[in-house]
Amino acid sequence: MEKETNKPSIRFAGFTDAWEQRKLNEIVSYASSSLSAKDAADDGKWNLYDANHLIGKTNLFFVRDDYITIIKDGAGVGRVRLLPKNSAFIGTMGALLPLNSDLLFDYALLTKADLSRKFSGSTIPHIYFKDYGNETYRTPLLLEQQKIGSLFERLDSLITLHQRECDQLGNIKKALLEKMFPSQNEYTPKIRFKGFTDAWEQRKLGDISEIKTGPFGSTLHADDYVSDGTPIITTEHFKTGALPRSKNGLPQVSDSDYKRLTAYTLDDGDIVFSRVGSVDINALITPFQSNWLFSGRVLRVRPQTDISSKFLHTRLETESIKTDIRTRAVGQTMPSINTEILKITPLVLPSSAAEQEQIGSYFAALDNLITLHQRKCEKLKNIKKSLLEKMFA
Repeated sequence: MEKETNKPSIRFAGFTDAWEQRKLNEIVSYASSSLSAKDAADDGKWNLYDANHLIGKTNLFFVRDDYITIIKDGAGVGRVRLLPKNSAFIGTMGALLPLNSDLLFDYALLTKADLSRKFSGSTIPHIYFKDYGNETYRTPLLLEQQKIGSLFERLDSLITLHQRECDQLGNIKKALLEKMFPSQNEYTPKIRFKGFTDAWEQRKLGDISEIKTGPFGSTLHADDYVSDGTPIITTEHFKTGALPRSKNGLPQVSDSDYKRLTAYTLDDGDIVFSRVGSVDINALITPFQSNWLFSGRVLRVRPQTDISSKFLHTRLETESIKTDIRTRAVGQTMPSINTEILKITPLVLPSSAAEQEQIGSYFAALDNLITLHQRKCEKLKNIKKSLLEKMFA
């Protein structure tokens, strides 16, 4: 029996009618604008938006109802966005307004359709409504549209909420990194935990840690990898400063190769750097990655027992240290560092282990909150992606 293609695989209870095929120009109308960023005025009545955010006020052209914008040309061509009523948009975007259809459903439909794939032009990519407006889509009756649209609106609101929390926490962390660590040529931070008053002391990273390069050349080949074994962390796995919590998708080696490579084992509290590329980014090894291995493109920093690894990881995240490492990296095309470059990295840190631990734990808790919101955000995005595939015919 031929499978039906005019009904989605997941539906709200009570809806059984087949979806009908309609052209996009039968679902939405199109409006253009001739406004530019220069048309923003401080005393304007209506909000004026560019492709990414509110850029000012205007007294000129505006849309009375909620609407969808689409980037017509240049960077981000085809990307759609919801904007509120009584607002205006600049001329690099077009407006799509519902015609006897639900706006939120239309937005979800266009998100799934990914109009960015339909652009033309190699020098300046562009997309025209006269072309993509003739594309056909299957749509349900209005009541089902409204239910679907409301569901995706709630999902988008949750994603935005967690992203906003993540961004706010990131800004808080950035500000605290500047104030809880001494500025260049200074030995006391602007903000300290109660009870600590001693000046911090100058050390070099190589004096307070052991730094080791991963296995090179014949020691480890891609041919040695197996489908289920001990994972190997390489530079691609912590470009954002976060490490994988699962070995799925990571290169892995057999038990016999693991025994041969025990000198390159990672312990809880170790810190890893990329030898090439994003050389200023470090990541802290947690119990999830303990006993994993690291590749030849990675440098392992193992702090001495009297140094808090959480503190050192955070200290190495401060912009002054990152700038110093980037400045001393070698290679014009691809920045590169080695053990000797990393060893002479100058650090100012408290001699008190208690102060180190308190600072390190504070930022670890902040990082956990940021990671929590990032994971929730990613999970919701994956749920949305899956539902977009299953709730549209």
